[in-house]
Amino acid sequence: MDIAEEWLLADSAWWGVRRWFGRCALRLRNGEPAGSTPVAPEDVPAGARTRRLGGTVLPGLRDAHVHSGLVDLRSVRSGGIAEVHDLGSAPDVLEALRVDDPTLPRARVVGAFLTAPRGYPSDRSWAAAGSFREVLSPLDAEAAVGEQQQVGAHAIKVALNSDAGPVLRDSVLAAIVAAAHAAGLPVIAHVEGEGTLRQAYDNGIDRLAHTPWTERVDEGLLADAAQRMSWISTLDIHGFGTDTPQLRTATDNLRRFVEHGGTIHYGTDLGNGPLPQGVNPREVTALLAAGLTPDDVLTAMTDLRSPVPPCWVPGGLDPTPSRFADSLSSAQVVDPVAPDLPA
Repeated sequence: MDIAEEWLLADSAWWGVRRWFGRCALRLRNGEPAGSTPVAPEDVPAGARTRRLGGTVLPGLRDAHVHSGLVDLRSVRSGGIAEVHDLGSAPDVLEALRVDDPTLPRARVVGAFLTAPRGYPSDRSWAAAGSFREVLSPLDAEAAVGEQQQVGAHAIKVALNSDAGPVLRDSVLAAIVAAAHAAGLPVIAHVEGEGTLRQAYDNGIDRLAHTPWTERVDEGLLADAAQRMSWISTLDIHGFGTDTPQLRTATDNLRRFVEHGGTIHYGTDLGNGPLPQGVNPREVTALLAAGLTPDDVLTAMTDLRSPVPPCWVPGGLDPTPSRFADSLSSAQVVDPVAPDLPA
């Protein structure tokens, strides 16, 4: 069977930070971008298969914090999300994500939460059996990391929630980070409660699953974290569109983190409360309120290195800040064409 190759023709494109094009064409192979950037329509080879989309074509949009067992992933894809990062699910859910199903977003997983004995989220009703793994000692850490590798983990997630029970001891956390880094895997931490961001930073955590919201982060620690960590936003879970003290604290922390040069990834904690299953315009609006520009938001939602189908905004993406969130929420994932059948 031949490779399915086509060119998408659009009115405009956003493809990398602050790079806008006029009418353009994007080459796809097997539904994924085959070139580094869109090109002028006149550069499309004669006789090539083309598809006229109109609107604005974008790299595949990503939600970097999803719990797949708690949402309808088909609805998530229909809502404009081409890739999800599952940050903690049961083995049966992870197994289902291995299936090559074009109606689902592409998925990257962390496996189970690694946590202290009786630590968060072991006492939560939503935490299905196998979605968390208690790590007993530094010697147990390497085995715990290896188990997540076996289910295809692209990163390791640890839970550091001092407001909800015991947290991993520094010696155990350091052993988890060392084992993960030796395997080439970054470590993502859920930090919640006094001192947990400091513990995460001191033990080499690479990314936070949430913008901190339980306390205003000290300026010095914030500046240090911005040089070495990235944060996943998850602002809308603190109120679901209404103003709350937690949202104000998280927004303040995120704004200052970005001012110090920190990197933000768009993520919603999808599965946690009444969140839109797709592009969340409230999350986008919250990021704009924290000082990000529309270009910054698109950068936080995309990764040009990730092989996922592109997205497009049928009516054209409106970069005006007051209209940007609603415009982006109309995004769709571009469906692949069927491969050519042999003659």
